[in-house]
Amino acid sequence: MTLTPSHRPALAEEITAKLRDMIKSGEWPLQERIPAEPELMSTLGVSRGTLREAIKALAHSGMLEVRRGDGTYVRANSEMSGAAQRMYLEHTQEHIVEVRLGLDTQAARLATKHATAEDLAEMRRLLAARHDAWLAEDYPAWASADWEFHERVALASGNPLLHQLYVSFGGVFHNDLLRQQRKGGFNGIPREGHDELVDALETRDPDAAVRSVYRNLDYCSDQNPR
Repeated sequence: MTLTPSHRPALAEEITAKLRDMIKSGEWPLQERIPAEPELMSTLGVSRGTLREAIKALAHSGMLEVRRGDGTYVRANSEMSGAAQRMYLEHTQEHIVEVRLGLDTQAARLATKHATAEDLAEMRRLLAARHDAWLAEDYPAWASADWEFHERVALASGNPLLHQLYVSFGGVFHNDLLRQQRKGGFNGIPREGHDELVDALETRDPDAAVRSVYRNLDYCSDQNPR
């Protein structure tokens, strides 16, 4: 008698996938604590051991962070983002800017070909929000609007893999913005890499778009210790 092997994934893998979906969907927001073990065990209908195995897997991937005596928190909304945040701790600010240079210039170049009128309108809306937040000294809102602007440029590139890579560094870039803001004399609303970039995208000028990105990131490099 020949036994047919089962292709059904182990229960812990199923629970890991369910928890991952809850994080990716936003049901469990970033930086928030997830429900306590007893509640999750009841909701998912699993044992403590199975649940802990699933949480351990997601903690290893960087999506969850287990804080002893406090609970488990959402650290990233994808494995790629979790890995990026771990790598951030191992590299210098200069390295971060160099990575941004590669991603931003390629996103800008491609966006001159693929950006739609809707993309451009959203970019200008985000720049206006960024401007208002900076003047109001609402620095978290300023950093969020700035980051969302750059993410929109990556989306407008028309390359879903580039966009996914860019999004994975979101927390890293956002934290770096807030760190730069605390430096005396920092200008949080430069036209380079922002307003100038949108102008270049609108006129479909890839060289002008890339030059604008370089000017912006040269300024960012000057804000980072060597």
